[in-house]
Amino acid sequence: MTKTTKWVLAGIGTVFVLFVVFWGAILFFLFSGDNDQEYSSGNGGTLAIVELKDEITNSENIVQQFKRYRENPSVKGIVFRIESPGGGVAASQEIYEEVKKTRDSGKPVVVSMGSVAASGGYYVACGASKIMANPGTVTGSIGVISQFMNFDKLLGKVGVGTTTVKSGKFKDTGNPYREMTEEEKKYFQETIDDVYLQFLHVVETERHLSDNAARKLADGRIFTGRKAYADGLVDTLGSYEDAIALAAHLANISGTPKIIKERKKERLSDFLFGSVAEKIVGLKEDLVSRPMLQYKLTEP
Repeated sequence: MTKTTKWVLAGIGTVFVLFVVFWGAILFFLFSGDNDQEYSSGNGGTLAIVELKDEITNSENIVQQFKRYRENPSVKGIVFRIESPGGGVAASQEIYEEVKKTRDSGKPVVVSMGSVAASGGYYVACGASKIMANPGTVTGSIGVISQFMNFDKLLGKVGVGTTTVKSGKFKDTGNPYREMTEEEKKYFQETIDDVYLQFLHVVETERHLSDNAARKLADGRIFTGRKAYADGLVDTLGSYEDAIALAAHLANISGTPKIIKERKKERLSDFLFGSVAEKIVGLKEDLVSRPMLQYKLTEP
């Protein structure tokens, strides 16, 4: 191999390495981006803001935030801002337990309800020290819902059928390729009723309501914040800023509190593909990933 050939091969190798490094950096820039912390100035103690802005499909991020702020001695209290119609039963229960655990640790948690904090959004609020709603907040919707898609008539029109082999008569209850039997409806209603009673027990316990009083409110109806206050479902009425002031008071913070909250880093991929990705993820959730049992306000 001549000296010139060696130099050419070395040059090609260098260009290849630079190409890989360049595109690796581009991809990292496009698709990486861990959450960061955002601070505001203040002359008093620190309050943390935890935000729940979407349908509840996963509890991990909210639970981690509460755990982190609960264990941080510099954080004196937490404002839990809720803008959610609810969502999955298990995820709502996990968030509620973490909120309650934080409250019981001695660190005050004040819920600030936005436009909507209903069903699972109300469930998670029940673990707080105080619940504050705006007069026009949509809340309540205490109950459980489960919806099943059914494709059997559509498939019949195109001449497509399915065969199911199962180990028990209830194994494929909710199968979208056939109608649900009356026996299956009764069986599933029993499951719904059990999950409903779990929600009802939390409302009775946390809001200090009798079983009879709670059941009158827990029939799935929605309430304005003002009506929820009159019925004892929330503690007080006020804005987001009022909730911060209340949390500072409960945490014995004098002066203007310093605010800390998690901020999601914006990525170029979010800007370029965000709307498309949201539509794809939303369709996937509707068709595949949506929890079977939901504490959720149904949307028109």
